[in-house]
Amino acid sequence: MAFFEMSLTFLDFFAGIGGYRRGMELAGHNCVGFCEWDKFAVMSYTSMHLITKEQERYLLQLSKSERQKEILKEKYRNGEWYANDIRTVSARELPRADIWCFGFPCQDISVAGKRIGFAGKRSSLFFTVTGLIRDLKEEEKPSILFIENVKNLLSVNRGFDFAKLLVELDEIGYDAEWQVLNTKDFGIPQSRERVFIIGFLRGRSRRKVLPITGTNRKDNLSSKIRDFRKGFLIREASKEGYAIAEVGDSIKLDYPNSTTMRGRVGKGRIHTLTTSCNQAVVCAKDNVPRIRRLTPRECFRLQGWRDCYFDKAAMVNSDNQLYKQAGNGVTVKVIQKIATQFHN
Repeated sequence: MAFFEMSLTFLDFFAGIGGYRRGMELAGHNCVGFCEWDKFAVMSYTSMHLITKEQERYLLQLSKSERQKEILKEKYRNGEWYANDIRTVSARELPRADIWCFGFPCQDISVAGKRIGFAGKRSSLFFTVTGLIRDLKEEEKPSILFIENVKNLLSVNRGFDFAKLLVELDEIGYDAEWQVLNTKDFGIPQSRERVFIIGFLRGRSRRKVLPITGTNRKDNLSSKIRDFRKGFLIREASKEGYAIAEVGDSIKLDYPNSTTMRGRVGKGRIHTLTTSCNQAVVCAKDNVPRIRRLTPRECFRLQGWRDCYFDKAAMVNSDNQLYKQAGNGVTVKVIQKIATQFHN
């Protein structure tokens, strides 16, 4: 049996609330452990993916503050491997896995961040992961690395940092392919461009995964937006070069004085969610237009989460944390689409 014809095991690094995990599981793969630093994300991750029905019923009897303390106890992970700081993990303690998934921190790389690249403490954690691989015996190394980051990774520091990434992968024995994908092309009305990198360990069976194509057409996208807006269609009106927001348009509240389409008004989809999820829509009440901020639930939907998963996260976290978690995550449907290719 060829390697890609079976279900694979994976480790979930920089796990957040588990967007990688959910997408991989929907594609038929099995998680053997996760690593996440932020305790609030760990609360959501544990509630969304690990607790039993009996544990959930017990937690619901507690106040939210009591749940937050309780769910961080080891028993709620039900035997799954976990580490909170990848910098303190040793290679010998890692469970064996076919795939390592990681969207390493982007704050030092993104356009909205410092743009200092791998010189930053957070984004340099990429090399912490590859350091663990260097410490593994050849037969223990993952066959596939499944990596995600912001599109700016390709160009930060004039592209030299991306070249460093490719050199590092080459030196630890992996051939790489990569592609920029946009969430809007996978049936979700959010424009979110991310670069995905697949590394294949040389000497093991492999097939080409990238490039892949999205699932959306323009008419399908309009249908999705209509469902999301409960009847409001997004459209653009232009006057003297300015973008005018009408009922159904999306608005970036981060830049209230911006008059450009790029800076403020969204047509056909929501702008990229950030950790503040400071996005709004123009709606009408009694025929009077008003601006309404997206709810945390809507932000989760824009990352491909079903409401039952949002409810489990909301059981243990505040709205502020839920906004942050949605903005920090990967889009489940994009992960699922790529992960499905591992079977081909």
